[in-house]
Amino acid sequence: MASEDELNLLVIVVDVNPIWWGQQGQREPEFTLSKCMDAIMVMGNSHMAMSRTNKLAVIASHCQDSHFLYPSKSWKSSDGGVDEASSSRDGKYELLSVANNLITEEIRNVMTKTEVTGNSTDTLLATSLAKALCYIHRVSKELEVGQELKSRILVIKAADDCALQYMNFMNAIFAAQKQNILIDACVLDSDSGLLQQACDITGGLYLKIPQKVALAQYLLWVFLPDSEQRSQLVLPPPAHVDYRAACFCHRNLIDIGYVCSVCLSIFCKFSPICTTCETAFKIQLPQMVKPKKKKLKQAA
Repeated sequence: MASEDELNLLVIVVDVNPIWWGQQGQREPEFTLSKCMDAIMVMGNSHMAMSRTNKLAVIASHCQDSHFLYPSKSWKSSDGGVDEASSSRDGKYELLSVANNLITEEIRNVMTKTEVTGNSTDTLLATSLAKALCYIHRVSKELEVGQELKSRILVIKAADDCALQYMNFMNAIFAAQKQNILIDACVLDSDSGLLQQACDITGGLYLKIPQKVALAQYLLWVFLPDSEQRSQLVLPPPAHVDYRAACFCHRNLIDIGYVCSVCLSIFCKFSPICTTCETAFKIQLPQMVKPKKKKLKQAA
């Protein structure tokens, strides 16, 4: 059990891409966005119920922006409010009920205001990760004297990766590594090379669940225990990490490319001038071998 001076913060980033969830509802009607949010609320309630010092935050990653589902602007927790809520007549921990109601209301507002255009169909996952890191930093600044913060991020991925967000995504990963923040990934559909790198770099867990309807069971089994408790459990084996990088010119994942020696930009095709730092490289052309002149023999 964690001590009273140690806060355990869990930030859940859930992919709510309306295009993917609309197609998913047609393919598998038994697993919809509402069922996914129910599993996430079970995960959040279990995390907060394990200790009084456990904190929770839920961020919805949309194709237009990222939105805080919990805590929202309409409600702010306080120590007095938590104590009063926990002493209800029916014995129910009211903080969990308040969190579930807020998450349900906020996700309904986010999805009803959705206006998807043809140019914005990719999930802004890098933006959500950056917002999660900023929230963790803010919570760490509000700690009292003697308190410590253990934080981790759980990403529930649905849609495919977007190579255009490669640089922003990698910056968020290295920022999390520097702050000792674990990034876990629970992938619902196709594998994510970016999240594989994020989990491998930060020391988190990556899991592509075989059955979507069993999401709640996988969340409670694999991702509810913290890093210290995971060493005592039998967890799924680590997945193969795809460390391919995205080129800066077309944002495509490549196996072999050209790297700028000044700014380390990656390109799929050779260019004498780096488009990122505008460095001009001197190219050594092959030397032309001059043909030898034949000496004319003088007549004796």
